[in-house]
Amino acid sequence: MAETAIAGLGMTELGKVYGRSPRRLAAQAVRAAAADAGLPLADLDGLIVAPGLSGSPGVELAHTLGLRDLRLLVQMNSLGATAGAMVAHAASTIAAGSATAVACVFADTPLRPDRTAGAAYHRDAREWHGLDGLRAALGFRSFTASYALAARRHMARYGTTSEQFGAIAVSTRAWAAGNPLAQLRDPISLRDHQESRWIVEPLHLLDCCLVSNGGIAVIVTGAERARDLARPPVYVWGWGQGHPGHRLERDSDFGLTTGAAISGPAAMKMAGVTPAEITMCQLYDCYTYTVLVSLEDYGFCAKGEGGPFAASGALGPGGSLPTNTGGGQLSAYYLWGMTPLSEAVIQARRDGGERQAPRGDLILVSGNGGVLGHHSTLLVGPRPRGRR
Repeated sequence: MAETAIAGLGMTELGKVYGRSPRRLAAQAVRAAAADAGLPLADLDGLIVAPGLSGSPGVELAHTLGLRDLRLLVQMNSLGATAGAMVAHAASTIAAGSATAVACVFADTPLRPDRTAGAAYHRDAREWHGLDGLRAALGFRSFTASYALAARRHMARYGTTSEQFGAIAVSTRAWAAGNPLAQLRDPISLRDHQESRWIVEPLHLLDCCLVSNGGIAVIVTGAERARDLARPPVYVWGWGQGHPGHRLERDSDFGLTTGAAISGPAAMKMAGVTPAEITMCQLYDCYTYTVLVSLEDYGFCAKGEGGPFAASGALGPGGSLPTNTGGGQLSAYYLWGMTPLSEAVIQARRDGGERQAPRGDLILVSGNGGVLGHHSTLLVGPRPRGRR
């Protein structure tokens, strides 16, 4: 397969950004990514767009950008797994010779100045029907409630503790301190985590990600072309997807395993590597629990040992497996799977400044969609595939 690389990264303002539509933010991100790569917009012959909660942007973004004669135009949505899926589709298309430069973009504006961040992801009571209505009547009506159930299942099976979840929150915030774009940069302690209010037990406030507005785009092209462009290429080594189809029934593995157990081995097989060769992780951290269970499913530790691994300090600055080095979704910004992907590009280029980790030879990027329903994995690095 022909080598491909990420050649451009574009990011808008992130966080409490009001007064701009998702389509406008997406257009801004694509223009910034093309400029970052040193490519005229007219050189793009592919565009993949991912809509957020608003349902925008869609394929009409091509018209907004003035793109013509495209060879690829797709709207894609695997929820939080979409970023990895977009890059994989772009890389496959380029490797097949069906396009030469593809922009992948996500933008959303769930935050509103007149309501709380938590309200952004709550469904209106009128949307509950049938048995879902019974769940809602019992108070089980949010994504956080579903993830709390998954986290509790892991705790019951393996003895995982709230303090181990807290260790992830603390290490992630420590990384955020070096990221000028992070929404939350003040250090926190394990005690701060334990004393933060409950959202849904066993998840505290500091176990839960931010809600952010903004847009992020990347440009994917052939590796040979990328080497002649403005910024250092970030080579795509491998990718995979996993959609486990968990059922909430007796003896289900819901909460115990994720799609990382499917997508991870697929990506590593394509790249020809093992977990021991991966030097950095950018993991989808909608909740601290998600990081912990993903580490297990990727093979960085044994099943049930994610808690002690996180508590060991391995994930934070100076640790053996730098993870979510920009502050992740817990402390930096929440742009679905574009959060971990953008930080991987920054680290591979060694643009991390104060937060630059010393070991960015091979970076694993994860995406998680729904309630552990969808998963994507990318492996990227600053050198061509197979070279260290």
